[in-house]
Amino acid sequence: MVYAHRFALIVRAKDDCGARIVSRTSRAASEVPAGLADLPAALAEDGAAQWADLGTVHAPLALGPRTVRLDQPQVMGILNMTPDSFSDGGQFLDKPDVASAHAATMLEAGAALIDVGGESTRPGAPAVWEGDELKRVIPAIEHLAAAGAAISIDSRRSSVIAAALAAGAHLVNDVSALRHDPQSIEVVARSGAPVVLMHAPGEGDDLHRDGAYGDVVLDVFDWLRARRDAAIAAGIARSRIVLDPGLGFGKTLAENLALLNALPLFHALGQPLLVGASRKRMIGALSGEAPAHQRLGGSLVIAARAMDAGVHLLRVHDVAETVQAVRVWRGLRDAALTDFSQLP
Repeated sequence: MVYAHRFALIVRAKDDCGARIVSRTSRAASEVPAGLADLPAALAEDGAAQWADLGTVHAPLALGPRTVRLDQPQVMGILNMTPDSFSDGGQFLDKPDVASAHAATMLEAGAALIDVGGESTRPGAPAVWEGDELKRVIPAIEHLAAAGAAISIDSRRSSVIAAALAAGAHLVNDVSALRHDPQSIEVVARSGAPVVLMHAPGEGDDLHRDGAYGDVVLDVFDWLRARRDAAIAAGIARSRIVLDPGLGFGKTLAENLALLNALPLFHALGQPLLVGASRKRMIGALSGEAPAHQRLGGSLVIAARAMDAGVHLLRVHDVAETVQAVRVWRGLRDAALTDFSQLP
């Protein structure tokens, strides 16, 4: 879904001060194999694997009764069952009919799956007792499962993940990349469910803490690779792992923009990619401090940028508008509609 004609061959070395770039060269595709061959054996092997991963064609995700194709962008609709999420907190909590109607609207608008969460992870949000989180998400998941929807559980607690999967959820979306709860990685491995591993610099209750980077793009790349490998070592099939660079989590505006502009690089990790930037603070920062409910335009621009970079899953609040953007984006690239051979 993404095209490139120049590729950066970057070598980093780690020392007591962190990681530093030893060399960076730009090469055409035909020149990359020769460049890799000039590296030391271990680096050459790693580089060859990343080069091969860039061209990976990902199989569809089997999510219960639904199959989500990954050869085109798909929309994940957000259903926040919380009182304090930054954008829509309180809209659906303790309002099952309203929540169900909103989920149905997102599905009818073209959402491939619904992401149900019961804990706000915005900066400064208080921790939620797992019992409260369960009360918030399980009824919504049971209702969606009865309707035949593909469902994601947005949680970092093993007990909530296990209960959600038992209630009918199909995918796990863990903003801590299975670090917050040591048992989560075992629960996911046993279940065989696909999992989204998101980058966040902090640990414990504050995932936004400790966001210090030498090079935010390469640091997040290496971090995600380490979490991918840890998940595989724990028994999670590589084909069931999705990666998310964690926009807005412990990153400045400049760091978020750097990650957005470098999204194609993350295909070298060989996994499907998810981006969740809908209504986030960075959009307000670039648009006169627009409040969350007035950030649709910026959200769609970022969605288009992510699609141009080959991102597979877009996690959004505004499903109908994003689905329309996806359809127009696909039309612009459809050879059946445009004879590209005739264009200059």
